[in-house]
Amino acid sequence: IGAGIASPELASLARELGRALAEAGYTVVCGGLGGVMEAVCEGVAERGGTSVGVVPGDSRTDANPSATVVVASGVGHARNLAVVASGDAVIAVGGSWGTASEIALARTLGRQVIVLGEGPSIEGEGIRAARDVVEALRLAQAALAGA
Repeated sequence: IGAGIASPELASLARELGRALAEAGYTVVCGGLGGVMEAVCEGVAERGGTSVGVVPGDSRTDANPSATVVVASGVGHARNLAVVASGDAVIAVGGSWGTASEIALARTLGRQVIVLGEGPSIEGEGIRAARDVVEALRLAQAALAGA
C-alpha cells in the first residue's frame, strides 16, 4: 500500500521492494493504480513474479500496465479493505490518508503492518517501522511465521 503519486525516491524504494518480494516467492496485492502501486508492480514484473491490482473502478484498463492480474472492484475507496484483507502482511510505502485508512483496516483484521519510507506516522501494536527493504521483508516474513 502507499502513495498514489510517488516521489522518485519512493518509487525506487517500492520497485526495490517489488523485486525483493518476487524473488522471495510472494504474490503482491496492491491498489493497482500509479505511484507506489505501479512501482511495486514494475519490480515484481522485473523478477517474473505475480502482482494483483485491485482497482477502485469497474474497468480493468484503469490498472497500471505492470499489474499481472487486475480485479475491477467497482467500489471506490472501499477496495482498500479488499487489498489489505487479501494479504497476510501489509507493507506501506509513503502515502497519506488513503494509506492511513488501509493501515487501520489491516490492523482491524489483525494483519502485521510494516511502514517503509516516508508516510503516515502511525505507531501502535502490530505496526513496525523498517529502515530499508531488507528489514521490511524480514519483518513481513517474521509476521507470516507468527513471530
